[in-house]
Amino acid sequence: MTIPRLSVLAFALATVLAGPSQAAAEAPAAKRAITHEDVWLMKRVGAPTVSPDGKWAVFSVTDPAYDSKEQWSDLWIKSLNDDSASRRLTFSKGGEGAVNWSPDSRQLVFTAKREGDDAGQIYRIDIAGGGEAQRLTTLTLGARTPKFSPDGKQLLFVSDVFPDAASEEDNKRIAKERKDRKYNVRAYETFPPRFFDKWLDDKKVRLFVMDAAVGALPRDVLAGTRLAQMPGFGGGQGDEGQSLDAIWSQDGKTIVFSASTNRDEAARASGYTQIFALPAAGGEAQQLTQDKHSYKALKFSRDGKTLFALTEEEAPGKVYDVSRLASLAWPVTNPAPTILTASLDRSISRFALPDGANRIVFSYEHAGLEQLHSIKYDGSDLRAENSPATGAIGSFNAGGKALVGVWESAINPPEVYSFNGTPKRLTSFNVERAAAIDWQAPEHFWFKSKDGRMIHNMIIKPANFDPAKKYPLFSVIHGGAANMWRDQFVLRWNYHLLAKPGYVVLLTDYKGSTGYGEEFARAIQGDPLKGPAEELNEAVDEAIKKYSYVDGSKLAAGGASYGGHLANWLQATTTRYKAIVSHAGEMDLIMQWGTSDSIYGREVNSGGPVWENLPVWRDQSPVMQGGNHAKGTGFTTPILISVGELDYRVPANNALMNFATQQRLNVPSKLLVFPEENHWILKGENSRYFYNEVHGWLAKYLN
Repeated sequence: MTIPRLSVLAFALATVLAGPSQAAAEAPAAKRAITHEDVWLMKRVGAPTVSPDGKWAVFSVTDPAYDSKEQWSDLWIKSLNDDSASRRLTFSKGGEGAVNWSPDSRQLVFTAKREGDDAGQIYRIDIAGGGEAQRLTTLTLGARTPKFSPDGKQLLFVSDVFPDAASEEDNKRIAKERKDRKYNVRAYETFPPRFFDKWLDDKKVRLFVMDAAVGALPRDVLAGTRLAQMPGFGGGQGDEGQSLDAIWSQDGKTIVFSASTNRDEAARASGYTQIFALPAAGGEAQQLTQDKHSYKALKFSRDGKTLFALTEEEAPGKVYDVSRLASLAWPVTNPAPTILTASLDRSISRFALPDGANRIVFSYEHAGLEQLHSIKYDGSDLRAENSPATGAIGSFNAGGKALVGVWESAINPPEVYSFNGTPKRLTSFNVERAAAIDWQAPEHFWFKSKDGRMIHNMIIKPANFDPAKKYPLFSVIHGGAANMWRDQFVLRWNYHLLAKPGYVVLLTDYKGSTGYGEEFARAIQGDPLKGPAEELNEAVDEAIKKYSYVDGSKLAAGGASYGGHLANWLQATTTRYKAIVSHAGEMDLIMQWGTSDSIYGREVNSGGPVWENLPVWRDQSPVMQGGNHAKGTGFTTPILISVGELDYRVPANNALMNFATQQRLNVPSKLLVFPEENHWILKGENSRYFYNEVHGWLAKYLN
């Protein structure tokens, strides 16, 4: 409970004088340990979009449920001029996305799949006048990411077309023909055939323009262009190829977008995206940049004279490149951008351009946190902005002078905040539930590894923590490896839920992690598992030495994705852990190269293709360490293996090989296969089952 304007001593005295009945009524409720229901049913607050006049913020809120049929997701709106409560704008289970304001701040467009829609379509809602949302598109293959033109009269959006389709009628006809055909087959001539959790198809991504009115006809502005006919044309290399980052120029005459032209080389070269300009009225696209960088998150300054973007160098032969802020004068006459954060050895996550400041506000990861910084348009005067001292700013956007985003921490689920001056919380969807939980903020510590790197860690303590007791240690390993443990509320591997049975959880940013500079992230090149695993073991040693409440005789380790790779390596190379948990973990580098949706980067990391017989392919494959079992130096620790059958990033054959190896060596092991899950476990009851299995496995071997 909150006790305003009353000291703790005065409150205690007043409680005693009030007599036993009132004292009981006023006593603060005892806090409780976190439950899976707490984790799963916390409201999920999306990134806010701020109106151009800076008066309103619109954001999505998902009201989760264990049965997906009962889950709701809707848009909410919050006034930025007063402290009035947020209000719900839409009432639809399907949810809305890609919100964009009209220039006059009176209307919104968004994408949704509602009753009667076979694919997501664009809807418009009148914020000023009220009323129901109106459907603006009815395209066979759907529409996404709409953006109002600067005069508010047109919309730019992304959609797809079938090969050789010259019109919407062609798309309808081809869709029907494919639905009616008697055979079922997928055919491919370029890589990759599948991405993340779905098989790719032959649809082509396009940009469309239409009048912002019901019944208006969309126009494919890339139709017939030389660019769209290139075999490597599409979205960024790191997606399924159907996303184009496109914006209007400030005069509304030009569409500026980033796209790849070498997607067809994905199996043998690094992909990159360049910036293009296309007349909104139609015509050929002009390539504005001429380098081997990738560009994304395009934004114009308010006066339209500067184009800003995030860029990565795509350095040849390197496994990681930091993302930097870049600018180009508009119209572009010099294709070489100015790199504004060249002196900052951190990767920029996102940025915004508040009116009147002539500064770019941006965030980057560092040591478990993500906070705000800013720099002038010319790249000078880099400085920190007001940010919460803990946690992570997961999103933010500017509208007018307003800067609004989402902040969270490990003990504060996401809420919308204003970042104009002192950060101010604007919503309270999860505050009451979070306040009832007995949890502590992460404790940070550093140590120097044997290789001389400073390694950052966080310690998570269980509910009812008593420093005089001894607790087993569970080292939980993040994926990526280009990732970082954050002080944030996590759904899939919630720190406090993992710690709940009475474990101390250790979160280590091993070499290869982001948030510590380019060299640190690149340090796994040629050493994908052995070196990081050694640092994880060193972190465990440091925790045992540093914290008297850690029981060094009861250790466990586990992780997912790259964290699963490392969990497998630990199980294969050491016997110090009593239990291992591996989700979506690589078991063999060669098999992972040949079956995953990304192969060239793996060659770069290992020094060359698999047929060149380079030592990394064999020496750092967990399965190839099987001989350690006979020597008693590995493959003895009981291991829980789990995988989603729809995971094409780390395909299920890794888990099957892992389980086969454990059974062949007679190691206590259990395999969990989730037929409807992908790289992550995203269904509520599956998630609850997974956590119960993890807790049961750890309890069996640690307690």
